[in-house]
Amino acid sequence: MSAPTTPGRPPIPAGRAFALLLTLTGLLGLIASAVLTLDKLRLLKDPSYIPSCNINPIVSCGSVMRSEQAEAFGFPNSLLGLAGFAALLTIGIALLAGAAFHRWFWLGLQLGALLGLAMVHWLITAALYDIGALCPYCMVVWAATFALFWYTTLHNLRGGVIPVPRPLRPVVRETARYHWAVPALWYAVIALLVLNRFWYYWRTLI
Repeated sequence: MSAPTTPGRPPIPAGRAFALLLTLTGLLGLIASAVLTLDKLRLLKDPSYIPSCNINPIVSCGSVMRSEQAEAFGFPNSLLGLAGFAALLTIGIALLAGAAFHRWFWLGLQLGALLGLAMVHWLITAALYDIGALCPYCMVVWAATFALFWYTTLHNLRGGVIPVPRPLRPVVRETARYHWAVPALWYAVIALLVLNRFWYYWRTLI
């Protein structure tokens, strides 16, 4: 007679708001990555090609695409975005359809979001202080990646995917209650960094 099996922890679902957020960030990131990939291919084919988002000396996708940082792993970064955001969009749609995933899956998403956030901050630093130019589509990816990391972290903390010591549980509850505060602060800091870095140009427009 075989030994009785012990049921594992059941799959962990996600709330509709979180599923919608994953779907939206996946869609926006996928569109931005697709545009960047197409423009990069056109630029490789014709070095004189001017991307549609070349607006002025500061908002210039072409300057970013021609930089070494735009191919961190030897190929366009946007290809990573195509794969990552397509997967994220699929996850979001699956959650909206009622899917639930095991703890290992949520931990994998957490790790992916963390790695994406680290790369985004590296790219932000490069854009501001090495390349000296901004790419609007890249900035969409920045915003989507931070939202993905923050709300995935909250989901995993509240759902028990990431263990929370009992004394810290009220902190998690209050953080979830005012969940918008951290993203708002992050976006404000990035906006201030952009304003400060390129103030010499922005003031000429006033």
